[in-house]
Amino acid sequence: MKKFVAALAVAGIGVGTMALAPSATAASASDFDPKPISWGACTRPSLVKAGAECGFLEVPLDYAKPGGEKISIAVSRVKHKSAQSQGVMMVNPGGPGGSGLGLSTLGRAVPKKAGDEYDWIGFDPRGVGESKPSLTCDGNYASYNRPQYVPTTRALEKAWFDKAKGYAEACAKNGAILEHIKTIDVAKDVDSLRKALGEKQINYYGFSYGTYLGQVYSTLFPQNVRRMVFDGTVDPRDVWYKANLNQDIAFDKNIKTYFGWLAKYDDVYHLGKTAVAVEKLWYAEQKKLYDKPAGGVIGGSEWTDIFLQAGYYVFGWEDMANAFSGWVHKGDWQTLKGLYDDSNPPGQDNGYAVYTAVQCTDVAWPQSWSRWKFDNWVTHFRAPFETWGNAWFNAPCLNWPAKSGKPVEIDGRKVPGILLVNEENDGATPYPGSLEVRKRYPNSSLISAPGGTTHSGSLSGVSCVDDKIADYLLTGKLPARKPGNGSDVQCAPVPQPVPAGSSAGAKKSDVPSVAEVKKEALAQALPF
Repeated sequence: MKKFVAALAVAGIGVGTMALAPSATAASASDFDPKPISWGACTRPSLVKAGAECGFLEVPLDYAKPGGEKISIAVSRVKHKSAQSQGVMMVNPGGPGGSGLGLSTLGRAVPKKAGDEYDWIGFDPRGVGESKPSLTCDGNYASYNRPQYVPTTRALEKAWFDKAKGYAEACAKNGAILEHIKTIDVAKDVDSLRKALGEKQINYYGFSYGTYLGQVYSTLFPQNVRRMVFDGTVDPRDVWYKANLNQDIAFDKNIKTYFGWLAKYDDVYHLGKTAVAVEKLWYAEQKKLYDKPAGGVIGGSEWTDIFLQAGYYVFGWEDMANAFSGWVHKGDWQTLKGLYDDSNPPGQDNGYAVYTAVQCTDVAWPQSWSRWKFDNWVTHFRAPFETWGNAWFNAPCLNWPAKSGKPVEIDGRKVPGILLVNEENDGATPYPGSLEVRKRYPNSSLISAPGGTTHSGSLSGVSCVDDKIADYLLTGKLPARKPGNGSDVQCAPVPQPVPAGSSAGAKKSDVPSVAEVKKEALAQALPF
């Protein structure tokens, strides 16, 4: 999905190059002995401020040829501050395609100083950010005033189909790495990083797609796992085609929740006194923008992308509300453009290039366009907000220039206790995914937040959640597991904001300033 997405067997769709069985893939990774990382100074200001060290891990492009071509993984480290260390804590922000290099600073966001007992390891996965090579296909692919998402005419359908095909063809220039950028390859890199750091076992904190990377790693290398936190858990049954369709339904529900919040604060934004009124206005403005883009750049498709963030998090709700209100009442298109550029930096497509490279090759997607059309039209009639935008986001997979593999069958029976966290109305990683992973990991415990719409919202200041994470990192103690197919403990979700100027009165945020560490580090992690 635009911001995040187990084996999908589609009748009549062939599978490309098959991945080896877990035992064989694990063995092939163990054949490679990496060199120690040569640590030096970091250049990113946030890492310099945190006293981090930076370096590169050299790994094989193809683990089946450990003596062959090498690539470099950018790594950062913030060492433990306590008298004793509990080992390394590797972090992945999601995506796929999210830069994790800055996440070595995340330890200070953990309460009770639990983060001080670990060496926090951030890294850019292969193809991402400062790792070498860094993928790019077409930096202007997400440019302004793109065609209408909903293909109501054959001309619109062809325009998007050709656009997505052109992106896939442009990606071919990246060469051999496209065949070796699957989640299983990244999992092997994680184990190489473990060895380079001289660790027998790792601790791991994964957000969104990072939870799927953690599932693959712990299935392949269960003996190398100590503690793991999965926040916003991917459903391994749905990788990746079905996962995106499930997201469409969830995001449509969440955007209606946001429209209700806007109506609640109509005294501030003046966009409608009911959720239905706000929704009607939102779609009316989208239609106008398709006819006449704001400032000549923000059309209806860009309008959709701007507000997709409201389906992911309660963070940023006020910024989007101000942009919506400013456009409707003052014709302010510059603020809209600023929000769009924040998520789609002009001239940059590294995150999207890696996203498509991983998603399109982890598993075979349906290659029949009629299948895509049927499934997305059926979903669109239930969930019009994001369905076709998401379909076109993934459409390069129809013509991807690398072979697909077969995903690992996720099995957590040999894995020690892990902690799962999920708000129950998470749009990017719907709650059933956490329930499924809880089943597959019998030593796990699940914290849920009924009613919450924030994706991967841990370490955001909700003490019920964050304190349990801290206790687990400090002692290994998990909430008691309850019988049945449900969560083991329930907490309040990340609270919705109260805007300044509301008759309800603005509240000082309960979110500690250290949460900004997470916000900054995860800013590049969308989609998953």
